Amino acid sequence: MLAWILKDSGQNPSWMIGGIPANLGDGCFLGGGDIVVLEGDEYDTAFFDKRSKFVHYLPEVVIVNNVEFDHADIFDDLDAIKLAFRRMLNIVPQNGVVFVNGDCENSLAVANGCPAQVVTVGMSEGCAMRITELEMGSRHSAFSVDGCRYEISQEGEFNVRNAAMAVCAASFVGAGSKQIGKALADFHGVARRQQLRGEVHGVRVIDDFAHHPTAIRGAIAATRQRFPGARIWALFEPRSNTTRRSILQTELTEALASADRAVVASVARAMQLDDKERLDPDQVVADLKAGGTVAYHEADADAIVMRIVPDLRDADVVVVFSNGAFGGIHQKLLDALEQRVS
Repeated sequence: MLAWILKDSGQNPSWMIGGIPANLGDGCFLGGGDIVVLEGDEYDTAFFDKRSKFVHYLPEVVIVNNVEFDHADIFDDLDAIKLAFRRMLNIVPQNGVVFVNGDCENSLAVANGCPAQVVTVGMSEGCAMRITELEMGSRHSAFSVDGCRYEISQEGEFNVRNAAMAVCAASFVGAGSKQIGKALADFHGVARRQQLRGEVHGVRVIDDFAHHPTAIRGAIAATRQRFPGARIWALFEPRSNTTRRSILQTELTEALASADRAVVASVARAMQLDDKERLDPDQVVADLKAGGTVAYHEADADAIVMRIVPDLRDADVVVVFSNGAFGGIHQKLLDALEQRVS
């Protein structure tokens, strides 16, 4: 969002982003301006450098949207994650600025003592830049910040928060509110983020990169906003180094429970983990069923397609959650739906 706003307002930024924004065409670009937009990452730099990548960026403007436990193969606990963020924020110069989620306790904690100016952004009354007049529709979201009204075509509270942070950062580097508003209204999203892959006879298949319980829960809520009244299927592949482990098993179960139907695939590269450390898909499904959610554990994409296609109804929405290809399940679902009705 931020890179697009700056590009659309004529600032010719460079960017390096972990996804491919539809408006920009590429996740990486070397522009001629003096602004570089980087998607920061607390993951380690290389096998020979275990420091978080974002400490190498020497940022002058930082956005901290949330701080949660993740990357269980690198970090022992949440405190280790917080330490990485503190180290990054401690190198922001005094003439820089940190925009921090004022509604996230962990984000506020890591910003405490930062030498740069800290500006809280959020929905609570104490935030310096408060998000107000929130409007959530099936085709758009709208909100106000600092007396200006903005609208985006993305659904979900997390996208509103993303947009509000982009507004604040773009304003700090000189973009006007009218320029920002126009760019946000024209922003068409990012590949593999709530991306509609196809629709067959009323059944929609959505691709989403979410592979953390909080992101899964937010994406399901956004899908309900986008398709009100639809029955939502959540298909999850435990593939990331965190979700392959049991450390967030309870949180994952709670997130999947917000869907109407849930299917969990077998753990990727399962033999690399011992039994006590590994996520237990059967237990996740058992807990989901105990809570009243229809749920299944199937080995792979082919088995999942065979399981759910006979049960899919017109107007159902199938959201595929994976940070990988998931065995090409998106197209397999669409093809099987075509064959079912032919």
